[in-house]
Amino acid sequence: MNDEQKQLDKYLNASTRQLVWWRFKKHTLAMIGLWCVIGLYVIAIFCEFLSPYDKDQRFYEYIYTPPTKIRIFDQQGNLHRPFIYDVSLEIDMETQQLRYEDKTDRIYPIRLLVRGDPYEFWGLWRTDLHLFGVDKPAKLFLFGTDRMGKDLLSRCFYGSRISLSIGMLGVFLSLVLGVVLGGISGYRGGWADGLIQRIIEIIRCFPSIPLWMGLSASMPPHWPSLQRYFVITIILSLIGWTDLARMVRGKLIALREEEFVLAARFAGAGHARIIFRHLLPSFTSHIIVTVTLAIPGMVLGETALSFLGIGLTPPITSLGVLLKEAQNVTTVALYPWLLIPVLFVIAMVLSFNFVGDGLRDAVDPYSR
Repeated sequence: MNDEQKQLDKYLNASTRQLVWWRFKKHTLAMIGLWCVIGLYVIAIFCEFLSPYDKDQRFYEYIYTPPTKIRIFDQQGNLHRPFIYDVSLEIDMETQQLRYEDKTDRIYPIRLLVRGDPYEFWGLWRTDLHLFGVDKPAKLFLFGTDRMGKDLLSRCFYGSRISLSIGMLGVFLSLVLGVVLGGISGYRGGWADGLIQRIIEIIRCFPSIPLWMGLSASMPPHWPSLQRYFVITIILSLIGWTDLARMVRGKLIALREEEFVLAARFAGAGHARIIFRHLLPSFTSHIIVTVTLAIPGMVLGETALSFLGIGLTPPITSLGVLLKEAQNVTTVALYPWLLIPVLFVIAMVLSFNFVGDGLRDAVDPYSR
């Protein structure tokens, strides 16, 4: 009985955040998604350190190299720490295809914390320390290389940073637009509500992908990559704010006549203070859920535009730019490892969706 009483007191004295977290932890897929999201952001933040090579470094003698095989037994059957063999390029004279043969005369152990290509970590300091690598002259390509001999693993890590940053920045801009316009629409009502709702309906009546394509295709081709990055982010956010705005509007309409809002009005609080100080905090959890579920849409939008050639372009490396290499069916059939970046896209989308579903169930007081 004492244990039951302690458990009851624990829940009665818990804050809303604690209750949400306890319910969220019971959602298995949501916890898996949360750890995947954390892992993806660790990769994005520390991609220079985690990547064995620079994303733009070319290895002309390793064009279209298949993923390197990691071994623990040599040709004589002896056990070693994980190692690789170097490879040599040969051309099949009958099919004219590239073929790589293992050089089994020497093994190259995979080492941790090795010195390699120099880089500037977030532009703060210069170093050449990498998480793993092998001794020269061998090369380690865990995901293989592309048509220019660039390491696909390193490019996937760098591309994850760009794709995730577009998702976060685009959702932040959508959050600002959705909260401000949705707040005005739901709190003020009248002609402002009618105007904002008509704008939302006009935006939503267009299919998303053709609208993205039209706006992206209008960018001049001579624009630098950084400018295209910000324009693509703005385009995605200008189209993605409507769902959040409608959610905020509905919540404010339901709450604007509550007693605590009337008390704030009688106390002389301004409209902005009532909206942002009293109304929005009452359903912040719902905003967080909506924002979490919107990030995958932003990532998919950038990936689709870059894949079609009207989004980001080299030298910027994103997952969509990497998947553009896999547009040719013949190329994919010969070099299937070029589709590996799509696994990162799938992991991002599923992870954020699992986290969003878990948060939605955790903040819903009527769910079980």
